[in-house]
Amino acid sequence: MIIFDANISENAYTFFNDFLKSDYTFESINQELLNNFGLNAFFENELEFNEFKDLLVNSKQDFIKDIDRKEFGDFQTNLDLANKVALHLANCDISPEIIIEPTSGQGNFILASLSNFKTVKKIFAIEIFKPYVWQSKFNIIDYYLSNPNSHKPEITIFHNNIFDFNINKISKEFSNSNLLIIGNPPWVTNSKLGSISSTNLPKKSNFKNQNGFDAITGKGNFDIAEYITLKLLDIFQNNNGNLALLVKNSLIKNLISYQREKKFKIDKIEKYSIDSKKEFGVSVDASLLFCQLNSDPNYICNEFDLYSLEKKNIFGWVNAKFVSNIDKYNQSFDIDGECPFEWRQGIKHDCSNIMELKRVNGHYINNQLEEIKLEEDLVYGFLKSSDLKNNLIQSTRVHTIVTQSKVGQETSYIQQLYPKTYSYLNKNLSYFEKRKSSIYNSKPLFSIFGIGDYSFKPFKVAISGLYKTFHFTLVLPQNNKPIMLDDTCYFIGFDKIEYAVYSMILLNSKIVENFLKSITFADAKRVFTKEVLMRLDLIKIATKISLQDIEKEISNMNIKYDLNINLANWESYLNEMKPNNENQQTIF
Repeated sequence: MIIFDANISENAYTFFNDFLKSDYTFESINQELLNNFGLNAFFENELEFNEFKDLLVNSKQDFIKDIDRKEFGDFQTNLDLANKVALHLANCDISPEIIIEPTSGQGNFILASLSNFKTVKKIFAIEIFKPYVWQSKFNIIDYYLSNPNSHKPEITIFHNNIFDFNINKISKEFSNSNLLIIGNPPWVTNSKLGSISSTNLPKKSNFKNQNGFDAITGKGNFDIAEYITLKLLDIFQNNNGNLALLVKNSLIKNLISYQREKKFKIDKIEKYSIDSKKEFGVSVDASLLFCQLNSDPNYICNEFDLYSLEKKNIFGWVNAKFVSNIDKYNQSFDIDGECPFEWRQGIKHDCSNIMELKRVNGHYINNQLEEIKLEEDLVYGFLKSSDLKNNLIQSTRVHTIVTQSKVGQETSYIQQLYPKTYSYLNKNLSYFEKRKSSIYNSKPLFSIFGIGDYSFKPFKVAISGLYKTFHFTLVLPQNNKPIMLDDTCYFIGFDKIEYAVYSMILLNSKIVENFLKSITFADAKRVFTKEVLMRLDLIKIATKISLQDIEKEISNMNIKYDLNINLANWESYLNEMKPNNENQQTIF
């Protein structure tokens, strides 16, 4: 049966059909439903009550399939998983008096709580999507019709936006009660919801305190669930109780990372991994986040498997260092420091159809398969993350046009010095104008980012930011011109090939691999970042590897790649390893 765009079971339908034969008023039926099922303010007003009675008579003999609201980050928790979470909490002696469900959906966590927590006095649930509010109410009535002797706390379901709801009031009113915050907040970012004109958004604020460049280049984008979780912790950290939310793994990592600064009063922080493909039909790395409120701040998280409860890992803060695997980190922590050379990201142009070219029969062809004639001076070999598979690269399958030698440089010179290139770029000006990132606003025509003197270093050591390869590649010039990398790659550049070879050998050592595995998260969008790579102290690494082993690696490279490298520059390389004073506009 369908009423208010929600499914009502035959059992519940029969109950209402019989129940409403009596002469109930709006106020009296609300009181009866509260007495019988614990549901507070079942009907919001008399108009809703009268509409319900009409729909009951004319209800459709049909069933609504799950509504697809995944674009809103709406992945409804199935009842089996909700019960598994609640049962685990109950087995851990969690016995709440007050339950708060900040984004309650169809109410499966409410049902799981009714089944597993017998100490509950009140349940507060907030849900923005009205059909889900009705679905929850119908499901609760059906539960009690099937379990008439079950414990009945008072249940209030608010049709509201969590960002507008005064949840502080609950925190203050029940400051002396034992709380459980449980649920599954939306798995979606603020920019995604903004793009589909959703109103379920927090008021604009830089809640992570990102600097201006970070905010406009992506770091200011955040999961709605992250905002909700941090808000809940901020409000309830001084209340007695616990928090248990199904969230993306990245949120849990970020929470522990923030914890050193935020110092939320939370302890016993635990992460229970779930099979999202099985539970939600999506390939997202997600887990149950659990923590105890009103405790001395803790800075580490214990990882388990929700199904087996097997302990898998511990991550968090070791002294002032954030690590992904504390046990592995303790075996390689002594190379954790500051890299003497500054790691850079490659070029960002956001215009691959025009800027990325292939050379065919002496001509260039762009991604639209147009044949183009250009001057050679501004065309460079170009590597992406997927290209960084080998130990050494000195030729590329793709080229790119480099319009600037530093960020913000005027590009009017192209028209005078390189008329063919300018004609091509200008012909495709509309593609550049369609670039969405605000970093291009008020910048010269055909601007790029991630460009500077460092980009033109002839010898580079690079790594993909996206792949979990823990492998560094030596990049040599192509046709006597430096090869460029895109912004998914990170690199350090050198004027001397020897320095680049020495660095690559050190970085590809086993101790570096083990160290990187201890500080990176395999489920991160970017496994490697500048912050991670800058922790590689090459001076310390050099003390861990014998000159004999380095010489052996050099010999292998000389044979394999027809190089002529030796250790004659080793001492000068070590002396060179001090903070690099070269100025880069570090936007990324």
